[in-house]
Amino acid sequence: MKSTADAVIIGGGVMGCSTLYNLANLGMKNTVLIERDVLGSGSTGRSQAILRMHYSNSITSAMAWESLKVFKEFDSLIGGNSGYVKTGYVVLVGEENLTPLMENVDMHRELGIETGIISEDDLKVVAPMLRASDVGGIAYEPQSGYADPYSVTAGYAQRSRELGSNIYMRVSATDILVKSGKVTGVVTDKGTIETDTVLVASGPWSSRLFRLIGVDIPLFTTRHQIVTVGRPPGLIPTHPGVGDIIQEFSFRPDSSDLTLIGIGEETVRDPDLYNEGIDISVAEDAIIKLAKRFPAMEDGFLRGGWSGLFTNTPDFHPILDRVPGVDGLFCAVGFSGHGFKLSPMIGLTMAELITGGRATTFDLSPLRFSRFEEGDLLRSRYPYHVLA
Repeated sequence: MKSTADAVIIGGGVMGCSTLYNLANLGMKNTVLIERDVLGSGSTGRSQAILRMHYSNSITSAMAWESLKVFKEFDSLIGGNSGYVKTGYVVLVGEENLTPLMENVDMHRELGIETGIISEDDLKVVAPMLRASDVGGIAYEPQSGYADPYSVTAGYAQRSRELGSNIYMRVSATDILVKSGKVTGVVTDKGTIETDTVLVASGPWSSRLFRLIGVDIPLFTTRHQIVTVGRPPGLIPTHPGVGDIIQEFSFRPDSSDLTLIGIGEETVRDPDLYNEGIDISVAEDAIIKLAKRFPAMEDGFLRGGWSGLFTNTPDFHPILDRVPGVDGLFCAVGFSGHGFKLSPMIGLTMAELITGGRATTFDLSPLRFSRFEEGDLLRSRYPYHVLA
């Protein structure tokens, strides 16, 4: 393992690997990424992996839109297959959230995002399998879909190595060295790496590292369950992704016969000790909700599922910034269930911030570290914060 580096990234999920690639692409190649397990083994590999742009804030909507372009052209831009599948994405709200829906869609269209409000008759064309009798408003994004988190992470990692970056797996960061308010290195269980630049992108394990150096960061971890349901054979080859704000859950197709449901949140104190499977009671509730929205799934059957961890902030938006009070320390944390779909632009903007002193592709100030202390939080127009 290298003993010195221009920058060290802690965390080998899609955020760390995307940033590593973008650093190398901007000319910083004497870099090291360390991952406590294998690449994509944390929150990345347990994502529902939906790609959609429907948010209440322009920064996340715009980053998702530009990231989608990368997922669609991943092979030519980065190398490898992102696994992008175009399904379209439907957002369903009740009458009480019609105005927020329309405000969001207006904002998205101003950003150039392909989206719009559609009628119940339109829905019968794009998603005839959905029941909408209780729906007050519908938005549709035709370019949205899903991708493969492992393939994307591996693609960024492989291209990073080709450009000269270094990746070490099964290496755990045990401390960040700070002297006179400046980063001087990273201590690992395999030795110390001297560096003056460190990016913490280790998801639910990030808080531990920050506590070691006395940095108070407002993060909390929740368990989110993905329930997989088999579709009735031959009846429904595919369907759009759906964000059902009325019932507070989401679902998307996977392959030719599965539907993945994202549901539930439960506080987790220790990211090393949580149930990685699904709760039968939660799965039963998920299937009931799915069948209410998607009547043909009354004949669907539980295939299994998994649980993953969301690392959340108080406003359910990430922190992409320098860490105040410690020169050379940066963070890309707190994605609150939104991370994968934003990962191409997060990697690019964090690399710009690290190499050039500021991000130029996007203004990251809405996602600054200090916004919580300042009381300048990002706000969702919906009570269902997964679609914040």
